[in-house]
Amino acid sequence: MIQSQMHLYERKVLSDREFPIQVFVNSRREKGQYFDAHWHEHIELHYVVRGATRIELNQETYLAQKGSLVIANSNVLHAGFCDGIAFDALVMIFNMEDLSAELAEKNLIFQPMIRGDRHIDELMLQIYREQEKKELGWRLACKGALLQLIPYLARRYVQEMLTDRESMRRRKNLERLNTVLQYIQEHYGEDISNSQLAGLIHVSPDRFSHLFRESMGAAPLQYINEIRLKKAMNLLKNGDCTAAQAADAVGFSDYNHFGRMFRRFFGCTPMEAAGKGARTGNM
Repeated sequence: MIQSQMHLYERKVLSDREFPIQVFVNSRREKGQYFDAHWHEHIELHYVVRGATRIELNQETYLAQKGSLVIANSNVLHAGFCDGIAFDALVMIFNMEDLSAELAEKNLIFQPMIRGDRHIDELMLQIYREQEKKELGWRLACKGALLQLIPYLARRYVQEMLTDRESMRRRKNLERLNTVLQYIQEHYGEDISNSQLAGLIHVSPDRFSHLFRESMGAAPLQYINEIRLKKAMNLLKNGDCTAAQAADAVGFSDYNHFGRMFRRFFGCTPMEAAGKGARTGNM
């Protein structure tokens, strides 16, 4: 059994009071996962300047193309993937409390992906150019553009507003499930039962199933199978093994069942994925 450590939790320290924002550009050209699944209290923005990337938010995958803004809200598990299409994405990470106490109190949950908004494009490209050139006052310019962006998002793209109790419960649930998620990442190729996972956080199987579905948006077995399918896709794309070997490696004992699930999830057969590369599904 793994230790109860917060492996998926990423502690962000943005100590610069004048510029409490992390700004950088992710540029990738090769296939693969370019940042591991993690979560934190901060809000994380990904704006695609060119190309396309996939960003996963609580097991929901979003295909972000040029001009797309993906928002990882507070306490949301997120990961990034490159399908071999060259891309550049501007990333901004901040704590709402550092920029607006008024909005922080609202516990805003923004829409996860926004496309085709010219005002957002203008502001994000302004930040991108400032970050690239780094001329005198570039941090102030970036902060100014972000301070324009936040109220714009708050007025047009809020999905829900949580109470303080709901917000705290989301974080507490993630903290409790962190051990479970880490265990699944390390043991997805083995048989894993609800009772076994529930035992990791000392709750009943029924309570565990409810807690997991509420936090992750999927039943435990569905989550595990999606992890397995994505791992199998990576093996097949990389040419590391045959379809049957991939199924066995990720924990599927019945190849026909694996094939049906794979086709339903990705829209192609394992052999097609291995032979031609495949367009990933659930986007």
